[in-house]
Amino acid sequence: MRKSEKEAKGEGSLEISFGQVLQQLRQEHGLSQEELGFRSGYHRTYISLLERGLKSPSLRTLFQLARALEVDASQLISSVEYNVRISLRHHK
Repeated sequence: MRKSEKEAKGEGSLEISFGQVLQQLRQEHGLSQEELGFRSGYHRTYISLLERGLKSPSLRTLFQLARALEVDASQLISSVEYNVRISLRHHK
């Protein structure tokens, strides 16, 4: 299934929401993708893929990113969950 077909069916919304939250938190902390990558142990290009919703983070990655952003992993997940709910309401 192509990416546009997945998006039309609502698939990938978790990845997209995660990417939006990650980018927002990164920018709020005044970090570049490169600096977030350095702090979390990931390459800048991987951070970019996450922010664009093209990759889905593992649980370990989620915790490392949260630590690098100085937030609780639960806060990060809660923000993603909120974005997904809002997104689903707009697509009804």
